[in-house]
Amino acid sequence: MDVSQYLEIFLDETKEHLQSLSDQLMSLEQDPENMDTINEIFRAAHTLKGMAGTMGYKRMQNLTHDMENVFSEVRNGAIKADGSMIDVLFQCLDALEEYTENVQNTSDEGTNDNEHLIKALNQILASKGGEVEVPSVQAKDEPKAASADGGNDASKEKWRDIKLDDTEKLVMSEAVNQSKNVMGITVYIQESCILKAARAFLVYKALEDLGETIVSNPSAQDIEDEKFDFDFSVIFITDEDSETVKKAILDVSEIESCYISLMDAEAPKEGAVKAVRESEEKPAAATPAAASAVNAPAKTDKTKNAKPIVNRTVRVDIEKLDVLMNLVSELIIAKNSLVSAATTEGITANSAVNEPIEYLESVTTNLHESVMKVRMVPIENVVQKFPKMIRDLSKKLDKKMQLFMSGEETELDRTVVDEIGDPLMHLLRNSADHGLESAEKRLERGKPEAGSIYLDAYQDGNNVVIEVRDDGNGIDVEGVKAKAIEKGTITPEQAENMSDKDAIGLLFMPSFSTAKKVSDVSGRGVGLDVVKSKIESLSGEVEVKTKLGEGSTFIIRLPLTLAIIQALMVEVGGEKYAISLGSIQTIEDISPDEIKFVQNEEVINLRGDVIPLVRLNEVLDIASTKGPDDNLVVAIVKKGDQLGGLVVDELMGQQEIVIKSLGKYINKSKVISGATILGDGEIALIIDANALL
Repeated sequence: MDVSQYLEIFLDETKEHLQSLSDQLMSLEQDPENMDTINEIFRAAHTLKGMAGTMGYKRMQNLTHDMENVFSEVRNGAIKADGSMIDVLFQCLDALEEYTENVQNTSDEGTNDNEHLIKALNQILASKGGEVEVPSVQAKDEPKAASADGGNDASKEKWRDIKLDDTEKLVMSEAVNQSKNVMGITVYIQESCILKAARAFLVYKALEDLGETIVSNPSAQDIEDEKFDFDFSVIFITDEDSETVKKAILDVSEIESCYISLMDAEAPKEGAVKAVRESEEKPAAATPAAASAVNAPAKTDKTKNAKPIVNRTVRVDIEKLDVLMNLVSELIIAKNSLVSAATTEGITANSAVNEPIEYLESVTTNLHESVMKVRMVPIENVVQKFPKMIRDLSKKLDKKMQLFMSGEETELDRTVVDEIGDPLMHLLRNSADHGLESAEKRLERGKPEAGSIYLDAYQDGNNVVIEVRDDGNGIDVEGVKAKAIEKGTITPEQAENMSDKDAIGLLFMPSFSTAKKVSDVSGRGVGLDVVKSKIESLSGEVEVKTKLGEGSTFIIRLPLTLAIIQALMVEVGGEKYAISLGSIQTIEDISPDEIKFVQNEEVINLRGDVIPLVRLNEVLDIASTKGPDDNLVVAIVKKGDQLGGLVVDELMGQQEIVIKSLGKYINKSKVISGATILGDGEIALIIDANALL
C-alpha cells in the first residue's frame, strides 16, 4: 500500500481542520473562558498531529504536538488564554498553512522547523511555574483497559474467530518448537479516524519489523480497499515479547487499543492461552467519538453484527464533474440539432415525433440542472478565511475593526467560487486601509471607535450578488479627480465635466491609487484593477456606491454558471447572436418617432425612464436589414441600476445554449463574451450586454 494515495484526502481534511482552528481561535479571543471552544481547539490540534504523523510529516507533527500540549494545560486550568498566546497560535496556523501549501505543491512539507514558534509554545508552557512534561490526554473519568480476568476481553479478541488451514497450523507449530512467540492480536482504530486504511497499513509495517504475519482478518487487500470496520486481527510470529509488540502498535496515531495473547499452535481451535492475557489502552482519544467508544460497555451480539452507518456524501474530483458537464453540453447541442432538423423538415406537428422531442428537452433541462447543483458550492469555502485576515489587518494598521458576514451559504458554480477569493480579499483590504478612519477620527465624528466591515452575499434571479461595505469615510470624489490630474490620467477640463460615477471608475484603472504612501497592505494601485478584470472575466460586473463621511459599498454581480445559459437568439445584419436572458428585462417595439436625442445620443422614454439606445449593427460594424422608417425591436437590458436598449433586427426566440470560449482568437473585444453552436451547426456569437452599458 502506498500512503501517497491518501494525499488528497489529507490535504482536504487538513484545510478543514486549519479553518476550524482559525474560527475557534477567533471565538476564544472573544471568550477566553469558553471550555467548549478550548476542547474543540484541542481536538483539532490532536487530529492534525495524528494525520501529519501518519503521512510522515514530522515538522507539522511536532508543531501541532506542542500546540496540543499548550491547550492541554489551558484545558486543565494551569494556563489562561490571553492575547499574546493567541497571537502565537495564529502564527502557528500560518506555519501549518505554509506546510500544507508545500505539501500540495511538492508532496513535501519543506525544511522550515519553525523553531521560534516551538520555543514560544514551550515558553507558554513554562510560564505556569515550571517545565511541563508531555501531558496525558486521558480523560479523568475514563476507565482503564479491561483486566486479564474480565469478561469483556474475550469479546474484544476477535483473532480467535480466525480459521486456520493445515499449512498455517504447521507454521505455528514449527515456530513454537523454535521457541518463537505466536501471538493473536486484535487492533482497534478510533472511530473518529479519517485514514483508517493508512493507520492499519502503518501497524502492518511496524509488525513487519518485528516478525512475520501469517494470517490476517480481514485480508490485506480488503484493508487497503477500506473494506473493514475499525478493527482487524492477525496471527503473528516474533522473537519479541508482547510488551514490545504492543508498544510498536500503540505508537501509531489514532489506535484506540490492542489485545494481544500468547498462544500455542492449537490456540485458535482450542482457545488455550499460554501466558497471561494482555490488553492495554492507548491514552484516551482526543475526540468525543473515540471517548464514547472507550467508555461504552461490551457490545451485544446485535450491536456487533449491525451494519456500519453509510456516509451519504462522496468526494468527487472537479475534473470528473467538468467532463460530465461537457457531456451534458454536447447532449444539449445534439438536442438543439434534433429540434432544428425537425422544424426544418416541418414534422414537429406530427405528435409521434413532437412528444419524444418535448420529452427529450425536459430530460436534458433536468439533467443540466442536476449537474449544476452538483457543481454548486457555498461561498463559505472562500470567505471563511477573511475574519482572520481582518484581525491581522487590525493589528498591522492599528485600527479597531470588525467583520460581519452573512449569506455564507449562498452557492455558486465551483469554477466561479475558486476565482472570487482574490477580488474579495482586495475589496476587504481596501475597506480596512482606505475606507475606515482611525479610532481618533471616528470618535471625533461621533462614530463607534471600532469600524465595521460587512460582507453580504445573496441570490438575485440568475445572479449572485456579493456586497462589501464599510461605515468609514467613503470615497472623496474630488480627491480622486485631483489625483488623476496629478498623474496625468485626465485633464482639468475633463475633471470638471466628469460625473461622480466616472470619477469613481478611475479607481479601477491599472496603477491608480489614492494612497499617500506605499505599504505592504496597499498603495500600489493593483487591488481594484484586479477586482475589475477578474470579475469581468467571470462575466460579472462591479458597481460602487459611496457617500462621503458615511462609507462605501462595492457590489459584485456574478452569474450562477458559466457553462450553460438560457439565451435570447436575435438577428443583426443577417447574422445570429445570443443575449443572456438573465440581463434582459423586457422586449419593446419602438416607433422611430419615439426616439429622442440627449447630447447627440439616441434615447427613448419608456414608462418614465430615459433609456439610451445601442444599435448593435453599429457596434458590430455590419449593415442592418431594417429600413429607417421601420419600427425598432429593442431588448431592454439592466446592469445594476442602469438600463439600456439594444436595438436588433429580428427576434428568433429563446434557446438553451452552451457557452464556448473563444480563447485567444477574440481577446480584445469586450462586446463578445463567447460563442455557441446552434442546432443547425452554425456558430453564434454571444453578446455581453454589460459591456455595452
